[in-house]
Amino acid sequence: MSKIVITCALTGSIHTPSMSPYLPVSADEMVAQGVAAAEAGAAILHLHARDPETGRPSASPAHYAAFLPQLKQATGAVLNLTTGGSATMTLDERLAAPMEMAPEMCSLNMGSMNFALYPMAERISEWKHDWEQPFLEGSDDLIFKNTPRDIAHVLTELGAKRGARFEFECYDVGHLYMLRHFVDRGMVQGPLFLQFVFGVLGGIGADPENLSHMKRIADKLFPEGYAFSVLAAGRHQMPLAAMAAAMGGHVRVGLEDSLTLSRGRLARSNAEQVEKIRIIVEELGREPASPDEARALLGLKGADRTAI
Repeated sequence: MSKIVITCALTGSIHTPSMSPYLPVSADEMVAQGVAAAEAGAAILHLHARDPETGRPSASPAHYAAFLPQLKQATGAVLNLTTGGSATMTLDERLAAPMEMAPEMCSLNMGSMNFALYPMAERISEWKHDWEQPFLEGSDDLIFKNTPRDIAHVLTELGAKRGARFEFECYDVGHLYMLRHFVDRGMVQGPLFLQFVFGVLGGIGADPENLSHMKRIADKLFPEGYAFSVLAAGRHQMPLAAMAAAMGGHVRVGLEDSLTLSRGRLARSNAEQVEKIRIIVEELGREPASPDEARALLGLKGADRTAI
């Protein structure tokens, strides 16, 4: 069976605590859910932080430091720190924790875009925190800034200087061309790991034909080879992940991307989603990769060379 890398994105910065009581917020919750997701088969944990008092997305290195060492010690999983943070943060804020901790892997968004979350606010009648409603509703006038200068800065500071490899997050076809641009500039070397992102309002839609199209364009742009993974927002999470697995790609699940396990049923943990996708990919003849197998596939420097 061919190996498949399962990534689990534990909390993200899109969903708010009022949407699900199972969304991890505190350091203890992050550790418990991260350990369980890794035990269920996730080789990579994609990580954001939150303020434990309010549940608000946080860029504070202290909030990351409250759970990263425990996750590293308890799981052996690849710890993949976001450089996207939240679309409301400055680039310097988003990079504060990964610059300090020099992880073996980081995400890198490959273009600026609208990042519209405001339709989510209509589904919530009771709010736990006063920041949540304006945070969501204000996204009708929000641009997630990732300019070529920003991308070059991240590639230099975290890649060239600190040895991180990247999960290149591509929310639309144009982001693939931007990645090719940086390969041509010599700022990105293989092995390439592309994360196709579907279903965010402002990016490409979560349609099966769009996944096929993204794969065709990536084949054309990166003939030297690449690995790809797929994440899809909300109810599209499992169907597009299954399609990606059948196409030979890798998969990402987690409460960052979807709060549900099935229609109308909240996932009670990140591990539930990992367990579900593991069953699906194994039925397709794929075998989940271990963390060390993922490190070898992606050319990572190894957990022993991080500052976490």
